[in-house]
Amino acid sequence: MTDPAAVRRDLAAQSIDTPSWAYGNSGTRFKVFGQAGVPRDPWEKIADAAVVHRLTGAAPTVSLHIPWDRVDDYAELAKYAAEQGVGVGAINANVFQDDDYKLGSVTNPDSRVRRKAVDALLACVDVMDATGSRDLKLWFADGTNYPGQDSMRARQDRLTEALREVYARLSGDQRFLLEYKLFEPAFYHSDVPDWGTSYAHCLELGPRATVCIDTGHHAPGTNIEFIVAFLVRAGRLGAFDFNSRFYADDDLMVGAADPFQLFRIMNEIVEAGVHTPDSGIAFMLDQCHNIEAKIPAIIRSVMNVQEATAKALLLDRDALAAARAAGDVLGANEVLMDAYATDVRPLLRLVREEQGLDPDPLRAYHRSGHQERIEAERVGGTQAGWGA
Repeated sequence: MTDPAAVRRDLAAQSIDTPSWAYGNSGTRFKVFGQAGVPRDPWEKIADAAVVHRLTGAAPTVSLHIPWDRVDDYAELAKYAAEQGVGVGAINANVFQDDDYKLGSVTNPDSRVRRKAVDALLACVDVMDATGSRDLKLWFADGTNYPGQDSMRARQDRLTEALREVYARLSGDQRFLLEYKLFEPAFYHSDVPDWGTSYAHCLELGPRATVCIDTGHHAPGTNIEFIVAFLVRAGRLGAFDFNSRFYADDDLMVGAADPFQLFRIMNEIVEAGVHTPDSGIAFMLDQCHNIEAKIPAIIRSVMNVQEATAKALLLDRDALAAARAAGDVLGANEVLMDAYATDVRPLLRLVREEQGLDPDPLRAYHRSGHQERIEAERVGGTQAGWGA
């Protein structure tokens, strides 16, 4: 049986990292849709992230994307974040939006381009030093579009060389998270297409190298919770990028397309006992809110993760173990489905009240007047968005 006090304690301790870019404008391949009140610089992005944390109590850090969030003084930016009540989460390295990277960044056939890309990654570690960030998140758009375009084996050698140099630069409790993606923007092959490739490189490097699972970066039908279970067992699951997909890498709100999948993932996490911050696993959002309001969408996403976690925490582990031991297939599934069917919203309202928060973060946001204030104040300048 579950301990209600322990469940509430774990939910109150939950930590979800929100992404700076989700507060800016974004869009599709066809159009970026601007919205009133969108941040114009990293400072305003952090201010919005702080609002999400104040209302949910579960989003204490905000990820930065370099160079999108470039500032002159990163230590000052981290100080500002602390004053707002949040910290700097992962530093995301961007080596995919420069003309030089047309044929790849760290795997490019041109040694000059590879040097430029690695230097950009090392500069991100400098940002980590200045902000106190623990995690460097690496995602590479590198790959090829046509058979014969380049040697896939040679590209793996170049990737290894780059990762080794970045790994050697890490210090203290710093680590890197190697993300993968099945396809896009390279369509014949991607240099880091799946969790196995990421895991193999991390194993070769050492314990500071861990895998980041983006829930939208898999082939249809992939059992993501198996990947979670495997990497947790191996001690190499560093982080999640939570989002939802219907077709490809849609980056929609987590829990929107398949809330049952999100529950199954969190069930593996809870069963392994790695759902609290001291596990070291970073639970991050990686989303783009193209047509919906930014801050409410992020609040809703945080709440979706909280609800999936609460259901997993309420699952009767003793009953599940007994059914498994007895070979009771349907009984074990029933225990799981009972937990998923539980309405955990009253529980989460209680947890928020115990934290001194409004029990309904979304309604609290709409009552706060924050949206009206930022729409009135953030006039002029250049709105933040992709590449800014």
